[in-house]
Amino acid sequence: MNNSVTNTARLLGASLRALLVLTVVCGVLYPLAVTGVAQGLFNGKANGSEIKAGGKVVGSSLIGQRGYTLDYFQPRPANGLGENSVNTRYELLLSGATNLAADNKDLVRQVEDARAAVVEDNSVPGHPVRPSDVPADAVTSSGSGLDPDISPRYAELQVYRVAERNHLSVARVRKLVDENTEGRTLGFIGEPRVNVLELNIALRGLVTHKVTNGDSTHMSRK
Repeated sequence: MNNSVTNTARLLGASLRALLVLTVVCGVLYPLAVTGVAQGLFNGKANGSEIKAGGKVVGSSLIGQRGYTLDYFQPRPANGLGENSVNTRYELLLSGATNLAADNKDLVRQVEDARAAVVEDNSVPGHPVRPSDVPADAVTSSGSGLDPDISPRYAELQVYRVAERNHLSVARVRKLVDENTEGRTLGFIGEPRVNVLELNIALRGLVTHKVTNGDSTHMSRK
């Protein structure tokens, strides 16, 4: 009987010591070590790849934003995103795709409507946009619906509209696109891309710079 109680007490003590050690190692030391390495070597990525403008965080380079006026470059459509119905105070983005087949009537209508809107919005005097000029990423959402990037072709299609609405030269806006175009990762992975938020921040900086330097031409801003 005494041996049984002693053995039980010994096992219980060993279990508690193991729980304490594992809690300290796995619940305290390991998270602190991982956090320290992440903050020291990958600070930007560890904190959500935040993008700052004017000294404050305005978004993430990993998540697309909506609601730009036509003075700015437009992102991809975000079809398939659910709406936040729980916390109605904030418009939270919900990741998701349409899951519609390529021949689905609803998807076909969405694409046709989006293409018509792109043609109408981006056709300016002397530079009409034809339906065949519209790239796929201008009328379709990504799998997540949160893609922050557009193709250089879609950015180029928007250059004339952005230049006209902001009273900038086409050459200057096109240069802005080129400066914000990223190549393939490691030179062979993926496709060239343009981050819409970063491009629009650069555009706004250009517009603001021209205004503050006394340009008599009115510059449209968001």
